[in-house]
Amino acid sequence: MKLLVILFATFILALLGTKIFQGDWNFLFSGNLGMAVFIIFTGFAHFKFQKGMAMMIPDFIPAKMFWVYFTGLIEIAAGIGLIIPSIRELTAILLIVFLILVFLANINSSKKRVNLFKGDYSGPGMSYLYKERIPMQIILIAWTWYFGIYLN
Repeated sequence: MKLLVILFATFILALLGTKIFQGDWNFLFSGNLGMAVFIIFTGFAHFKFQKGMAMMIPDFIPAKMFWVYFTGLIEIAAGIGLIIPSIRELTAILLIVFLILVFLANINSSKKRVNLFKGDYSGPGMSYLYKERIPMQIILIAWTWYFGIYLN
C-alpha cells in the first residue's frame, strides 16, 4: 500500500497545480497523471528488482527475464499513453486487462513467499495478498477505469 502514496500524492499535487496555474481543478488530467507516474514508477522497478520480479512469474512460463523487462516496458508505455488524450481510453482498457493478468503473478508470488526487493523467499506470503495486494489492485483498476474511461 506504500506505493499508493505515489498515486495519491501525484494526484493531489496535480490538482493543486491545475487550480493554481489554470484556475480550475482538472480531475481528468490529475487522475491520469497520478496513475501515469505510479505505473511508470513500477515499470522502472522491473529493471531494479528483476530477480524478485522473475521469481514472481509462475514456473511453467519460460524466459522469465524477458517477461520482467517486457512488462516493465509495457507499464512505462501505459503511463505515457494515459497522458495522451487521443489514446487514453484504449490505454486504460489495456492497462486494466494487464493489471488483471499481472495479479496472477501476485498470487503466485504470495504462495511462494517471494520477497520482491531481496529476491528471495522471505516474503510475507498470503497475508500480503489479502491485506495489501487485493485492495491495491481494486483501487488501481477502479482508478484507471474512472479517470481513463469514465471521465474521458
